[in-house]
Amino acid sequence: MSKQTKKPLDEELEQEEVLEEETVDTEAAEAAEDVEEPVEEPAEEPSDDLANLQKALEEEQNRYLRLMAEYDNFRKRSAREKDGIYADAKADTFTSLLPVLDNFDRAIENEDASPEDFRKGIEMTRDQILAVFEKAGVEAYGEAGEPFDPNIHNAVSHIEDPEQGENVLAQVFQKGYKLGDKVLRHAMVVVAN
Repeated sequence: MSKQTKKPLDEELEQEEVLEEETVDTEAAEAAEDVEEPVEEPAEEPSDDLANLQKALEEEQNRYLRLMAEYDNFRKRSAREKDGIYADAKADTFTSLLPVLDNFDRAIENEDASPEDFRKGIEMTRDQILAVFEKAGVEAYGEAGEPFDPNIHNAVSHIEDPEQGENVLAQVFQKGYKLGDKVLRHAMVVVAN
């Protein structure tokens, strides 16, 4: 083979390689064009979704704030009512004791009364106080002969007495008082046996 024949053959091979490279590049470009790019939705839909979500978020935040405000108002109102109930209960208690105080004042002002009249006045005043206690639900307890209960009695002494039963109140120094199940004052007692 001659140089001339060999040269055009080399040139032909080079041209074929260049063509093949161009074909591969063209095919790659066409393949890239064939890949579906995500079609963009119209801009209104995501914007509408975002606006709807923001509106829903604002509504929930408003509901939350209203709920918190309602709870805060409820808490304050409950505290005011509690304070008011306590104040009303105190006022009612002292209002019911005012007539008793009036009777003591009358007894002090009456200098010419006999000892029997004073005694009768004190008994009446005591009965008046007991009526106020009864109306409020306060009960007196602690009588001699009752069984001893350490939950409501305060034993200050212990004696041996064959005439008394086992664990009974022999003597009561101070009566106890309770309101329902709540002990206001324990009875101060002497326990026998």
